[in-house]
Amino acid sequence: MKSLNLNLNLNLNLNSGLSTENLAADNMSGKQAKYLVIAEALRKAIKEGQVAPTEWLPSARKLAQQLAVNRHTIMAALAELVAQGWVEAKERSGYRVVANLPIQSSRPVNKVNQRAQDFDWQFRHKQNIPVTPKIKASQYVYNFSGGQPDIRKFPFDEFKGHFAQTCQRPKIDDLSYGDSRGEAELITEISTYLRRVRSITDKEMMICNGSQEALYMISQLLLQPGDKVAVEQLGYPPAWAAFERAGAELIAIEQDERGIDPVHLAKVLAEGDVKLLYLTPLHQYPTTVSLDIARRMKIYQLAVQYGVAIVEDDYDHEFHYDSQPIAPMAADDPAGLVIYISTFSKIMFGGARIGYVVADNALITQVSAYKMLMNHKSNVLVQQAVAKWMQQGGFEGHLRRMTRLYQKRRDFMVLELKSYQAKGMPIHFEVPAGGMAIWLDTGKSIVGLKEKLLAKKVYLQTEVEFNMLKELPECDYRFIRLGFAAMNEVEVAQGLSIVMAVLYSEES
Repeated sequence: MKSLNLNLNLNLNLNSGLSTENLAADNMSGKQAKYLVIAEALRKAIKEGQVAPTEWLPSARKLAQQLAVNRHTIMAALAELVAQGWVEAKERSGYRVVANLPIQSSRPVNKVNQRAQDFDWQFRHKQNIPVTPKIKASQYVYNFSGGQPDIRKFPFDEFKGHFAQTCQRPKIDDLSYGDSRGEAELITEISTYLRRVRSITDKEMMICNGSQEALYMISQLLLQPGDKVAVEQLGYPPAWAAFERAGAELIAIEQDERGIDPVHLAKVLAEGDVKLLYLTPLHQYPTTVSLDIARRMKIYQLAVQYGVAIVEDDYDHEFHYDSQPIAPMAADDPAGLVIYISTFSKIMFGGARIGYVVADNALITQVSAYKMLMNHKSNVLVQQAVAKWMQQGGFEGHLRRMTRLYQKRRDFMVLELKSYQAKGMPIHFEVPAGGMAIWLDTGKSIVGLKEKLLAKKVYLQTEVEFNMLKELPECDYRFIRLGFAAMNEVEVAQGLSIVMAVLYSEES
């Protein structure tokens, strides 16, 4: 049982109106018995919401020590509250606030909140998206979120050992404010990994709190209101939001079955004012298409010709199954115009908040300086623990295990989908060479599908959420994104059966 530490403070916080000095004065003046004063202070705390219904109160012994009174005085105060219906006694457990208060409307409006409601805040930018969803994708019974790893498979016990080493022998100097680029050990480890596995050399690196922070800082540094950013027509909305927050206008570049169209891109660049091109070339988000070498070279040549920087978001490079993945565009960047972004969110979990941006020294210097304005640096202990994990081989061992597992799960989902095709369902898809999801053409309108599935505890994303233009009639949206990484085979099969039943039921 976890008991509340009542720093109301019955020692006491000035907000409670009660202190040991007040108690003594009241007692000496004969105004009110001491146990009644204590009972009133506790009742006030409950009414104002400082102590919530069903929350445990500190023990009588602890309250007596705090207030320097006899334990019997405290027991008398608690007995008074029990009699009034504010507190209940649990044998061998103590006292807790009742679930249903005697006066449910007794909690007054918090004064600070009241002021915030009355004050007319003048926002320079106002976000229209919720800070957190009501229910997270991971809380649904069947989670087809396309970028969600199976966190259940993360080697927490192994990682705990590295974190314990970090805490047992802390590098004290690194725990204070300092280099906002990140921990030198981790930068060295990631740089070595990128050189060996992705052929990226001769660039500088900065660690950040996930790739979204990198996108935001880059946007703020490189874009001005009125600038244009070329993006894939079907793409990643959080990146678009970062560019738009800097005042940029988004220009959608057409896509086909091979990815972004260089011909349309050339036309857009020729019109001028494009400052950035945002790409997800290895596993295009959300369609999973890999951009081939010929198109990459053409796109790079266009970027050089028009002086446009390329933001290459390589969010899940590790998970490629059928061959060696194509090296990032940043690996062959003689003009130094590629800004390479990646993350550990798909390898570890999103809450680890470790991402990195790789670019030339001039940009990294400015991004690092900008980060100092925001939060100085990322979590030092986590960075140091991850560095140890990488040094001792656990990182790449985990990658190998997860790559094999996700390939197996991809293949299983492919077989399941083919079985539905064999039953006559008009679905179509290409088997992705890598990534964590399948882009499925349902062969019919998906209007209302997401809401119907959410009601059945199934989470997935639809084409509507990824299309920047929003110009198609609703009935023309046909695609859904089916993530296969976060669920085991039984869960995938059960979840797909619900999706298909809703999609192709007579009433849909």
